Amino acid sequence: MTVTTKRPSYLQALIPLLALIAMLASSVFLFGEDSSYGPNQIALLIAAAIATVIAFNNGYQWGDIEKGITEGISVALGAILIILMVGSLIGTWLLAGIVPTMIYYGLELLSPSWFYAAACIICAIVALSIGSSWTTAATIGVALIGVATGMELSLAITAGAVVSGAYFGDKMSPLSDTTNLAPAVSGTELFAHIRYMSWTAFPALGISIVLFLILGWSASSSANMDSLDAMQSELRNLFNISPVMLIPLAVLFVLAVAKKPALPSILIGALVGGLWALLFQQDVIATIANPDRANFIVGAFEVVWLALASGVQIASDNADLESLISGGGMESMINTVWLIISAMTFGAVMETTGLLQKLIRGILKVVKGTTSLVTATVFTCFGANVLTADQYMAIVLPGRMFREAYAEAGLDPRVLSRTLESSGTITSALIPWNTCGAYMFSVLGVYPLHYAPFAFFLLLVPMLTILYAYTNFKILRLPGHESTAA
Repeated sequence: MTVTTKRPSYLQALIPLLALIAMLASSVFLFGEDSSYGPNQIALLIAAAIATVIAFNNGYQWGDIEKGITEGISVALGAILIILMVGSLIGTWLLAGIVPTMIYYGLELLSPSWFYAAACIICAIVALSIGSSWTTAATIGVALIGVATGMELSLAITAGAVVSGAYFGDKMSPLSDTTNLAPAVSGTELFAHIRYMSWTAFPALGISIVLFLILGWSASSSANMDSLDAMQSELRNLFNISPVMLIPLAVLFVLAVAKKPALPSILIGALVGGLWALLFQQDVIATIANPDRANFIVGAFEVVWLALASGVQIASDNADLESLISGGGMESMINTVWLIISAMTFGAVMETTGLLQKLIRGILKVVKGTTSLVTATVFTCFGANVLTADQYMAIVLPGRMFREAYAEAGLDPRVLSRTLESSGTITSALIPWNTCGAYMFSVLGVYPLHYAPFAFFLLLVPMLTILYAYTNFKILRLPGHESTAA
């Protein structure tokens, strides 16, 4: 028997959204940074339940909703597997002394006065080369957080610099999945999209670097160089520090440049890290290994196995250093996976039952002219990031909804593709419960709402996108529509 479903009303579409906003606000108020460790997940699932009740009222069957949830979660499975594998990579790279070596050389080379700007530039170059903001943050970013701790600099500003540089490189790299996704959804060509995106990305990066330089100059006088020297000395005591320790980083870099898939590449990086630990950090392994193991080889193998699964705990007289060189493992990413699954469940229910589409179509009714169209796209993508907690959905859904409107306005598809990336991708790391925000929190250890004010690139790109539309600067139009005003 065919079941007829009713279209949702605007009020029905708003109820789950308003409920989610109220619960997330309450979660942050009551639990602060701990809100991502359970309370936010519960809020997302309750909001999904509210949306489900509304869907039942509109004639939807549970089987359809359950199928939508399953398909929605399946979209994130690739990201979930990568997140788990990054946990393993961090675990073995800590044990192998790879991250400690990057911290050591970073302390050796970087000056507090230009550290923030350098962190942004380094992450931009690496992410541009490998096409992944996530891998950049999990490797170079983790090391830079360690360097900042040694220099007694702001971790929030450092994380803002890492995220800014990582997202610039990601957005300008043809190796990035979202950089390929945006033009595909919009109907334009990849490299044409990248060239057009550069008009907002490069100015935003330049302004960000200047701001980081200013912050660095103001912070340089307070940096404690004695504690920096003490941390370097402790690193030498604990680990075998050598340029050889950076070979696994080079292996991962080569795999990324060769356009190898992210998941097997990160797995290879994690396994090479485990091998390096066995070869070069036997003293570290000996301090962790089970003393009941009569055979050192068996005990060492067990330590590496556990580093992949649950991370490492390395004791140090320096409390700050101990927190940096301990952690990792797939287990450390379980909470992030929980958050992603909860968020994707909510987003899938909203999309499957037509509630999300109702909200977006309501926005289209008030759009008049290029400026309002671009502005509406930016805020819709940001809203989709908040609602669906996934940057891919924040690109695909608004892209499908706005594509016809851009064509009717005589705008080149590149305008849509740039706007989607400038808001759908860029703002994702600012939202704590978004997959990107949750991931950055997992690897950098800095809450997204704390680094958000200093993630200048992520804030500037959407603003420049709207400004260009308002001034009609670099707004490309289809043939026959060149004279259309913004």
